[in-house]
Amino acid sequence: VRLRASGLFQVLDRASFTADAKEGITAGSINFTRWSDVGAESLVKVQLGAEGGTLRGELRLFNVGSGREDFKASHAVPTSEPRQLAHFLADALYRHLTREPSPFLSRIVFVRKARDNRDVWTADWDGNNARALTTGGINLLPALGPDGTVAFTSYRRGQPDLYLQKEGGEARPIVQNGQMATGVAFSPDGKRIAYAQAQGESTQIYVANVDGSDAKRITDTPYGINSSPSWSPDGKRLAFVSNRGGSPQIYVMNVDGTNARRLTFQGNYNQTPDWSPRGDLIAFTARDERNAFDLFTVNVDTGKITRLTQDQSNNEEPVFSPNGRLILFSSTRTGTPQLFVMTAEGNNPLALPMGKGGGLTPDWAP
Repeated sequence: VRLRASGLFQVLDRASFTADAKEGITAGSINFTRWSDVGAESLVKVQLGAEGGTLRGELRLFNVGSGREDFKASHAVPTSEPRQLAHFLADALYRHLTREPSPFLSRIVFVRKARDNRDVWTADWDGNNARALTTGGINLLPALGPDGTVAFTSYRRGQPDLYLQKEGGEARPIVQNGQMATGVAFSPDGKRIAYAQAQGESTQIYVANVDGSDAKRITDTPYGINSSPSWSPDGKRLAFVSNRGGSPQIYVMNVDGTNARRLTFQGNYNQTPDWSPRGDLIAFTARDERNAFDLFTVNVDTGKITRLTQDQSNNEEPVFSPNGRLILFSSTRTGTPQLFVMTAEGNNPLALPMGKGGGLTPDWAP
């Protein structure tokens, strides 16, 4: 499932296998002809063993044509965490084959609905091992920092303030001045945040230290709305939404607010930008001519727009995986908002196991 979801590998159907299921994981015990006959170019074998409270896995990668062992990896976890073992072995294989980090050890955050409450949850990249970070009240728009710190907007004191919650710690307010503060985003190094805050009859974007100190307003459009900041991977620019031209569109600017330029000119309602870690694309949500919400990417340099979803109800709030290969998003294609993962080109959509309450406004970090 992990390799198939990445979009980089064609995983053969198990029903086509003709090899003996009992063959071992060494080259001498494998009938490579049978694997070649079903179209396999590479073969992955995994052997598991449990001793005491430890589960150990050994993975081997073979070249089917030559019968050569090309790669080997092993890892051990508590017997209660078999999924983590699968994540570690898949990550090792992915790194060997692509020479880049995989998404398999990363985490996501999202909002889950429960009656009148909205709580922030975290989970593995594939939606498993989910647990609540907040309990009760209205908690919205979580952002996940590179060190696992979570920031979000909460109404727990009656007004929408920004909170910061470190792994294993309690949430504490970092922006609480009586004005609505939303849409927080961590800088790539995790040392700064950008967020939107109501300012009189307008909404402006601020940049501050991660603890909320030294906040500086970097937009100034009277009566206008500026929101949803997203950092470039080098930390020097921000993508954001502004209606300064008459309708919500995607803009980019330097992190000090200079050199703002409009990036989208198609459509009249574009929002929720997320800048790819690869630097070339920004994913966003747009409302189309049928008033449905779908996902698009825009090339930062050329302005070329590519549509990723269509005719599958509403699809919103895209965020890139830490390696930029995948996109996590919320969709109502199954009737209620659920989280899905697809490739950055819009292929291979995979539904995450959200359960009751679904999933909204996700974020993704290493």
